[in-house]
Amino acid sequence: QLQFLYFIVNFTNSQNMSAENLGLTSTFNAPDGKAGSWVEGPYGVDTVMVHSGNTPDEKTGAVLCPVYQSTTFVQPSVEEYLSKGYSYSRTKNPTVDALGTKIAALESGKGCHLFNTGMAATVTLLTAMLKTGDHVVITECSYGGTNRAARVLFEEKFGITFTFCDFTNLDTIEKAIKKDDKGNIITKLIFSESPANPVLTLTDIKAVSELAKKYNLLHAVDSTFATPVIMKPLDLGADFVVSSTTKYIDGHNMTVGGCIVWKDQELGDKVGLFQNIHGNGMAPWTGFLQLQAVKTMKLRVIKQSENAQKIAEFLQTHPKVDKVQYPGLKSFPQKELADRQHLNGLHGGMLWFEVKGGVEAGTKIMNTCQRPWSLCENLGATESIITCPAVFTHANMRKEDREKVGITDGFIRVSCGIEDADDLIRALKKSLDSL
Repeated sequence: QLQFLYFIVNFTNSQNMSAENLGLTSTFNAPDGKAGSWVEGPYGVDTVMVHSGNTPDEKTGAVLCPVYQSTTFVQPSVEEYLSKGYSYSRTKNPTVDALGTKIAALESGKGCHLFNTGMAATVTLLTAMLKTGDHVVITECSYGGTNRAARVLFEEKFGITFTFCDFTNLDTIEKAIKKDDKGNIITKLIFSESPANPVLTLTDIKAVSELAKKYNLLHAVDSTFATPVIMKPLDLGADFVVSSTTKYIDGHNMTVGGCIVWKDQELGDKVGLFQNIHGNGMAPWTGFLQLQAVKTMKLRVIKQSENAQKIAEFLQTHPKVDKVQYPGLKSFPQKELADRQHLNGLHGGMLWFEVKGGVEAGTKIMNTCQRPWSLCENLGATESIITCPAVFTHANMRKEDREKVGITDGFIRVSCGIEDADDLIRALKKSLDSL
């Protein structure tokens, strides 16, 4: 109960208390005290998750935000161009904006830009904030697409350098900050990922954000695995939150998307400019689907975290399991940080394990684990998923880089869904017992 109260207080204290600033607007401009107006706050996260950015339609009263499936928007006159806020959906769309309002409120941000994929968000952030000759300190363990973009696109094509290092050690991060021959700092950005995909190492976001400010650097955090239900990087001092909305925000294996949330308007405008240049904004229909799906994100994350805890505890007891990692386990190497940084006593739906017998045995588990498990990419969905990162999600990392951070060919990544935990455990047990 105390953890829950802390979660609500932490959420509301990090925001302006007005309904308007949380994206909660009255129906039909109803006056205070009438049906359709908002009761006085503060408002809990569940209420914001359902209602932020989603005002009943003024003309019809439709409860859901409409899908503005329109390329262009008519202007009243040349002089009144953009007086209604919209001109062309590559730049800005009302349905997508409604989702952005909601995500920004959940992340304690001032604004949110939405993209057609998570990688589009990451690439746009790096493009907007960096130029040739700049340097980035980045976690040595990140999503495989992020690693590849840094090496193949930005280093090879644009002359931007990256130092991949251990983000569990603050001294290592600080030592990676670079200067040129004249002593000028050329590092511009620290890019962290917490929990890291797929090894689940944690970054102390508050400490790294303080380090970034010490050197006048920007700090971006990929918090896809955490979600704002578990961690709010902007409240911990980060400049950007990057997330694949494909994962927990969608949560139903329906769509792909990404977002960047920010507090500083100037930084947000810069990201928006480069998003428009790239032309990689989210489509209205995707925005509509994710706008509905995110309403249940907290309920799903709670259930997924409960399932992950039960499954991790089961795996710890099985004689064929060599190693299991989950931030909720007492044996987790960064348990103190997990408990301090993660909200509401939740640690997410992701875990990983390895079995005795090495690669061959690990591959056999993935090839024989029956339903309700699904062998596929993606994570954060209602369906429970088993993934082989070395082949599926991180194959684009160099083999030596994968092995350095512990991603062996027999590494099993688990994304827990919302099924009955006993059914999931029974299927895992059958495969493990067959080894």
